[in-house]
Amino acid sequence: MEKTGNYTCRDYREEMQLLGLKKRLLEENLGPAERAAIEAEIEKLEKALKMD
Repeated sequence: MEKTGNYTCRDYREEMQLLGLKKRLLEENLGPAERAAIEAEIEKLEKALKMD
């Protein structure tokens, strides 16, 4: 993630969403479609946070 000196509520919210999604991936009862959707959302958030 790029450090600009301005850490906003949006940054925090996106980071918490990312953590929650990564935690959900650890669940064993996810179907393939749900797992793919979560992985896509993780990728999207990581790009938004410049973590890719």
